[in-house]
Amino acid sequence: MTTDLLSIARSATRAARTQLDVTAQNIANAGTDGYVRRTVSTEEVMTPGYVAGNRDVSLSGVRVTGVIRNADAFRQAEVRRTGADTARADTEVGGLTDIQSALEAPGVYSAITGFETALTQLAQSPTDTPLRASVIAAAQTLSNSFNIASNQLDAVAKGQQGGASDGVNQINTMSTELAKVNGRLARMADASSDRTGLLDQRDMLLEKLAGYADIATSFASNGAVDVTLGGASGAPLVTGATAQALAVTTAADGTIGFSVNGGAVTLSGGSLAGQQQVLASLADVHDQLDTLAKSVIDTVNTAQGNGAALDGSTGPALFSGTGAGSMQLATTQGSAIATAAAGAAAGSRDTTNLTALRNALTSADPAGTMDTLIYQASATVQARTTTRDALKTISDAAKTALSAQAGVDLDTEAINLTRFQQAFQASGRVMQVAGNLFDTILSIK
Repeated sequence: MTTDLLSIARSATRAARTQLDVTAQNIANAGTDGYVRRTVSTEEVMTPGYVAGNRDVSLSGVRVTGVIRNADAFRQAEVRRTGADTARADTEVGGLTDIQSALEAPGVYSAITGFETALTQLAQSPTDTPLRASVIAAAQTLSNSFNIASNQLDAVAKGQQGGASDGVNQINTMSTELAKVNGRLARMADASSDRTGLLDQRDMLLEKLAGYADIATSFASNGAVDVTLGGASGAPLVTGATAQALAVTTAADGTIGFSVNGGAVTLSGGSLAGQQQVLASLADVHDQLDTLAKSVIDTVNTAQGNGAALDGSTGPALFSGTGAGSMQLATTQGSAIATAAAGAAAGSRDTTNLTALRNALTSADPAGTMDTLIYQASATVQARTTTRDALKTISDAAKTALSAQAGVDLDTEAINLTRFQQAFQASGRVMQVAGNLFDTILSIK
């Protein structure tokens, strides 16, 4: 009986010591990113025992069966899914805001209205040199504003493309690390502390991957995970201890595409999907801005060719270029403005052609087109911001739910520390009592 009491107490001491160690580990890693709270799993040692001759009662103590990570697979999957959606929306809002700024800041709209105003003033005195100079200055401002807007849109594109390239590199680095973790998990014995740490590392890598792209996962019994990029029907990114490389390609219009082993991948979540959507929107906006600039160039130059300059010659082109980026002022001479009808004498105060130019601009309505373009960009940003905020609320709720289960609560751990310490001390007391009993039995004569 004494030896049974001693072995029971010894097993309880070992279990309490392990529980104290795990509790201390939880406290030490309360602020460690990706750490999942751990608890000790124990079970009764089931061997035949006896109490007053009843051999159906087991009195053999306790044993530690493993260290459990308090993480729910469904909640982790929700954190990854909602995190991918939020990352996509957040990246998209940032990129669309930059597009809006690139359209508004250069003042293209005010430059267009300024040019039209200068033409209206010139109609009051078509031979006035200062008024003609004002038209040239307004034309130069208009050309510059289109150039700046185009350059800023190009800068936004380069930023998004650079971000996407960096994101691809990050995914490739993390997928390689994840494959290494899979290989180590496959060789690791169950319930070891090292294995628990590897599982933490695995889950942290998965969460980070989801920030760049939407992923689907499949877990093996040994803890290894297979990852597909672009959802469950996407391309295999990590299979066991093997990782595939993700690649990004840039089209002529600045849009990007992704592929794994030469096969195209469609992303719907993560920052890469957001950058892809931003670049698609940017290409459309840039095309509209180029179309608007070309419309202004063609409208003005056509009218110029139909009229007479101040010296009576055919009006030369006022602008050159085929789009916002290449638009330039073709002449700096105010006398080149064709205000009079074709064939008019030099110095004519006829404004027939100037009126035709103003009417052509009114019909084309470049100011209205630019205003609509800016409004659409602003409305899109507002709509995407509302969506982003809603997705962030959902994502935060998912993280909170997971943290409530997997996070370390120092108050709870402090209670556990006291409880397991008392259990350890009580087990030691039992061992002392068993020793006293053994000594007593030996002293009997």
